[in-house]
Amino acid sequence: MKTLIPFLFAATAFAQPFTIAHRGASGYVPEHTREAKVMAHAMDADFIEQDVVLSKDDVPVVLHDIHLDTTSDVSTRFPDRKRADGRYYALDFTLSELRQLSMHERMDHKTGKQAYPKRFPATTGGFRILTLDEELELIAGLNHSTGRVAGIYPEIKQPAWHRKEGHDISPIVLRVLAKHGYTSKEHACYLQCFELDEVKRLRTELGWKGRLIFLMGGKTKADLAEVAKIADGIGPAISSILSGTKVTDLASQAHALGLELHPYTLRIDDLPKGIATSDELMRLLFDEAKVDALFTDFPDVTSNWLKKPRSR
Repeated sequence: MKTLIPFLFAATAFAQPFTIAHRGASGYVPEHTREAKVMAHAMDADFIEQDVVLSKDDVPVVLHDIHLDTTSDVSTRFPDRKRADGRYYALDFTLSELRQLSMHERMDHKTGKQAYPKRFPATTGGFRILTLDEELELIAGLNHSTGRVAGIYPEIKQPAWHRKEGHDISPIVLRVLAKHGYTSKEHACYLQCFELDEVKRLRTELGWKGRLIFLMGGKTKADLAEVAKIADGIGPAISSILSGTKVTDLASQAHALGLELHPYTLRIDDLPKGIATSDELMRLLFDEAKVDALFTDFPDVTSNWLKKPRSR
């Protein structure tokens, strides 16, 4: 398929705040599948996320974990390929082997129970893994055919672990992004990573000139002034933005430094303790904490809420 030129921020005029489809429309169909991404696009997601890990032959594939056993039938199809810790790693399989897997709704690899029981039945579907290249072609094609633009939001997963295993994931991902025309802050792309050293490396050694987000875990502490020198924003857990129904000072600190704030993740079937509805959660995040975007498993819920008239 001929690569389509990526849409520009200036041309699409993404209004803040905006919606980021977390692993696609993962509240409705299994995460990071083609179906989840098409559904997210149809639900007016402004950006669609791609978590990226490497195959054994250094092909970037769209998968949230470095492991395969929580979202695929790998233990049935390749029972002898687990490591000493009992887990199956994407990095131990070629792309040809990964294409043989059937992807399904997320399971707990220890208990075998579905993580979110009311979501898509884990025993059905016949879903397949996508390469990063394939997903970017898919989104570009949907943008072209519908005239409705969705940006991309790739995450480089565990780059230090990949390098320890002898595979340098970051430059490989950057080459795929460049192939599809995503190279600058003009393009509708945010690149994200949980490892601050890698965020710095992306901006300096590897020369990434596009938008860059430092992801922060629930207990991550960082010098935001230092982060602001290299990144365009931060992606903290919602629990770092809200303490119960009270807004913490992280939001005001980030905005004072010019950092965008993109917290994760709204799940209507797993709301934070003390918050009764998704509407209440979004009011706290968008209207009180003034977040710039929100990762959501239910992009239609967030997109529809943002379309409602309200003061900000």
